[in-house]
Amino acid sequence: MQSLKIAVVWTVSLVIALTLLAGCGSSSNTTVPPPGPLNADNVNLIFVVSEDLAYNALGDINPSTANLTNQGLQRSLLMATFLQQRVLGMKNVTGIYVLEPMTHLQTALPAAIKYPDMAAPETVQQFALLNQITLFDHPGNSYPLNSSYAPGSVPTGFATPTTYCATCQGIDFNDKENNNENLLTSIVTKGTPGFYVISAPWETTSAMLENINRIEGYNLTLPASYAGPNYIYALSISLSGSASLVTYNGNLNPPSTYPILPTPTPAGTPCSAQTPFTINVTGGVGGAVIPPGINTNETVYIVRHADAHPKPDWSDGNYVCAGQWRALDLPYALRGKFTPQPQQAYSLDPAQTSPGVPNDWSAVAPSLTIEPYAIANDLPYGLVASFEISDPNYAALTSNFFFTHNQTGNQFSDQTVLLAWSFAQIQPTVQALVSSYYPNVAAPTPTPVPGWPPNDYDTVWTVTLDAVGNLTVNNALCEGIDSDALPATCPQF
Repeated sequence: MQSLKIAVVWTVSLVIALTLLAGCGSSSNTTVPPPGPLNADNVNLIFVVSEDLAYNALGDINPSTANLTNQGLQRSLLMATFLQQRVLGMKNVTGIYVLEPMTHLQTALPAAIKYPDMAAPETVQQFALLNQITLFDHPGNSYPLNSSYAPGSVPTGFATPTTYCATCQGIDFNDKENNNENLLTSIVTKGTPGFYVISAPWETTSAMLENINRIEGYNLTLPASYAGPNYIYALSISLSGSASLVTYNGNLNPPSTYPILPTPTPAGTPCSAQTPFTINVTGGVGGAVIPPGINTNETVYIVRHADAHPKPDWSDGNYVCAGQWRALDLPYALRGKFTPQPQQAYSLDPAQTSPGVPNDWSAVAPSLTIEPYAIANDLPYGLVASFEISDPNYAALTSNFFFTHNQTGNQFSDQTVLLAWSFAQIQPTVQALVSSYYPNVAAPTPTPVPGWPPNDYDTVWTVTLDAVGNLTVNNALCEGIDSDALPATCPQF
């Protein structure tokens, strides 16, 4: 009887062993399916890790500018499609929160120059435009990027907002005041189902995951280290309050060349949007006096932020799909048009707030307009953050920043700059510069600067200071892109 029991046990064990061996043998032919789209009935915190000088894929970050390379930009375009299709299941995003770039200044090599982290907003810009927001009962393929300062997050030496934008708060790299924690816990506490996308470097993303896991007591096993730019981490929180961590791997392998648009952008009639003008101001002529401290041997090309208005007064601080066509086309459209070539790019700090309806927005459109050009041409990228664009004296402040030796350390003599700005502030800024040559003449000056038409996204203004500071301004250049013929839907990658 005992031998019978042993035989039965041995037989059962053999069957189990053979079954396990069969399972092991077949595992090499079995692929674990990737996770499906997130549940729209849950509160989904979706962390898209942006790259920086400390954590990046080889070839994605330019070590001399701390900006994305062509390959990094290609990855962000591909990631947008992956996010929309595989993570959101083609549903609309609920909110997008990105790093406040000036809270993460990075040292570019080999020079010890600090550059803002523009990789985070660029990482999700294409994704934002694959979603839709409705303003004034008019839908637009666009979505605001929340990147504005919260109290305590403004870096030392930069302008403190007169009024903070509670509805467009971004992500603080260091989070000294726990603003990131407060933002995430408020989303969880409010409990509104949807998709909340957060784009920030690994250092900040890791801290946010750890903090929300601890505060809410989820006891989830979190990623222990940086896994690469293809990974997306989603905290999916059910109505009952239980949470799970869903990890996505985009398995993206972007090319190292600058993106090619699916179809060429439509060419417009060269430089037809504005009446041609040229303003020359020479010291000692017509009462003009060269201002003290004026820069010399400087050229600034000024472009307006990309197309942002599917109807008048429509704006969410971002541009729309037509603007993405324009922004991505700028390296092609402007090729061969600049003499001399820009040596650096500049724009407004996207953490500044743009007033709007029904609430204020982060002013991301100007900076994201020329970032593709800066990427394609390996240009260092700077942001103006020492004063608010809402300051009543913004025109003189902007003129002084770019055209005179100032106390903020910016010196643009012997430099050529590509500047993206809001069209409403361009004419007053140039007018303030011209007026500075006529200290003894009451406004208007003998050389009034014409306005910038609201529907003109194409023209380029060129401001030149010669070897002694004499001024020339003209609008002879243009991008050569037909705004009216740009597609209303975004390019697909």
